[in-house]
Amino acid sequence: MALKPLHDRVLVERTEGEEKTAGGLIIPDSAKEKPAEGKIVAAGEGARKDSGELIPMAVKEGDTILFGKWSGTEVTVDGKELLIMKESDILGILS
Repeated sequence: MALKPLHDRVLVERTEGEEKTAGGLIIPDSAKEKPAEGKIVAAGEGARKDSGELIPMAVKEGDTILFGKWSGTEVTVDGKELLIMKESDILGILS
């Protein structure tokens, strides 16, 4: 099953967080926070103005992004844990 987000929404796969601190301490799974960065798996076409004109998305499939800690809704697609969120929840694109 494939999921295509509508309008100005994106489907994001979280990237794995660091397993060690800068000092070399290993972080146990119970103490890890969910990472606030991920890769866009799929993106909608963009929002529409009241006139019907399409506002293109600033992000595209394959971009690595940074998003808020509580952004998006968790969904499971083909056994993968993904997030679906609005483009406005994205804080920036990582290069």
